[in-house]
Amino acid sequence: MSIEDKLKVIASTALESLFSRNTVKTPISSFDLLTHVISLGTSPGVVPGSGPSPRFRLVDLARFDRILERLADHWDCGKIVVSRDEDPDGGLTVMDVQLGVVSTSQPERSPPRKRKRPVDEDDDSAVGRTQEAEESTPEKVVRWSPPPGTLESLNKVMKEVYGLMQQSTAKGKLLAEQFRSLTGNFEPLCLRITKEECARARAESNASSSPSKGLSPICDRIHFRPLIRPHTDPTLGHCSYLNTCYSEPTYAQSPSIPPLPSHRQMQYGAQGSGPVSLPSGLGAGGRGKEKAPCRYLHFEVDWDVNDGQGMVDQRSVARRKPYKVGLGLGPMKTLSKPLPAQWINCDLRRFDYSVLGKFHVIMADPPWDIHMSLPYGTMTDDEMRAMPIPALQDEGFLFLWVTGRAMEVGRECLRFWGYTRVDEVVWVKTNQLQRVIRTGRTGHWLNHTKEHMLVGVKTVTDEHGTLKFPSWANRGLDTDVVVSEVRETSRKPDEVYGMIERMCPGGRKVEIFGRKHNTRPGWLTLGNQLGADQIYEEDMRARIKAKYPERNLNPPPDAIMH
Repeated sequence: MSIEDKLKVIASTALESLFSRNTVKTPISSFDLLTHVISLGTSPGVVPGSGPSPRFRLVDLARFDRILERLADHWDCGKIVVSRDEDPDGGLTVMDVQLGVVSTSQPERSPPRKRKRPVDEDDDSAVGRTQEAEESTPEKVVRWSPPPGTLESLNKVMKEVYGLMQQSTAKGKLLAEQFRSLTGNFEPLCLRITKEECARARAESNASSSPSKGLSPICDRIHFRPLIRPHTDPTLGHCSYLNTCYSEPTYAQSPSIPPLPSHRQMQYGAQGSGPVSLPSGLGAGGRGKEKAPCRYLHFEVDWDVNDGQGMVDQRSVARRKPYKVGLGLGPMKTLSKPLPAQWINCDLRRFDYSVLGKFHVIMADPPWDIHMSLPYGTMTDDEMRAMPIPALQDEGFLFLWVTGRAMEVGRECLRFWGYTRVDEVVWVKTNQLQRVIRTGRTGHWLNHTKEHMLVGVKTVTDEHGTLKFPSWANRGLDTDVVVSEVRETSRKPDEVYGMIERMCPGGRKVEIFGRKHNTRPGWLTLGNQLGADQIYEEDMRARIKAKYPERNLNPPPDAIMH
């Protein structure tokens, strides 16, 4: 069996799974459909024969289009209708998919010819269409399907128009290819959570068919094992906080809190061992009311190099260098290696910001007073308004994290500081098992499972009063939704930094109210929990030393990188 035949089998199985579960809707471009197929992955045993199964990549779009056209001619699982642009190099669009459409026509009988007549799809009655369908297609038997939604009810012309609107541009395709993960660090999680559940589900799915020889009992995705300790009560279910539970000893792995000995070193739960000391004030469920260990179920990663099938081989395959789209080079008009991470440990309410100079990007995660019990000190609304943010920037962007009542206060502060809100990013929080969190740590009325980051631009207008945007900013590269796992308190997702750095390559960037885990090459971090200062910019170093001669600035002058 050739590679393309194997990929056809994989595509057929993936399409049946995606459309049967209503994961995707038609019309859909072949590129968007390919991304769903790649995300779905390949289950072992789908492709007959030994050796690792091939996998689709974004660069296989042309091959995927050919496979879709072959499936449109004949597909055992149903019927596929595709449409290609008039341009020979145009993209392919899947206009309609019908699962379970089975032909029961008799070989000796020729199918009746359909009577052609002009049809006004807007005025034609439903009764007339139903009767004609029954008269013209008696040989078709269609399985029951849910009532059509808005897209399914569109006529053919409108579906084609919608399909054209959904097609990705050439620039979008190249950007997706450029920023895709090339290192293999991303590891999808198994929906069955544990290896036992995964093995049971795979055994049940293969019970009706002959399982392939050497088939791994589990898939090649990440699984978890439950942490059963003497005080654990599995009947209570999962802990809402999982690996971020303050009472969980593995929380000591968090880089933002003082390290605790691991539960293995402490012989956690062993007979004869003494009581386990937990951080003072941190109790079950993270609410700080008790010091007893959390009785709910927690998990840790259950990974072995022999898990799955063909995973090592796939990782060892060399990946070609992706194509690149010419993007703006940022305010400096050139791309150079960023300076190492810099930070200043200071009282942010009293520090003289004038020694820092001007910045192209400011990001802040203020300790807003949201009228809730928080594990850190907060600032009043008046103290926030008094922050000298305007002095840090003549032109550029301000990224401001807000939550709760701070969503309104943050907008007010933007206007007070001289900024215009132009966009907003939403961070959807997930837990260790990639489920949406429901911890209840924030939110007066509803449990907050998201945070917002306001995007403001320094209000600079031309002679006509029109807002001027920085000419060096790259626009339209990313989306306004980030789905990422929650880590320690106040730590934001790494994806946000990549988004900002793509919008503004190079340039000076500062993060205010940061902690040690926020420090990043190319950024200056300001906070009161950072330790000894570290400054590499010579001019800023000189200004700080002149203003605060008592400060000990690291690294020493002879180690400063130019």
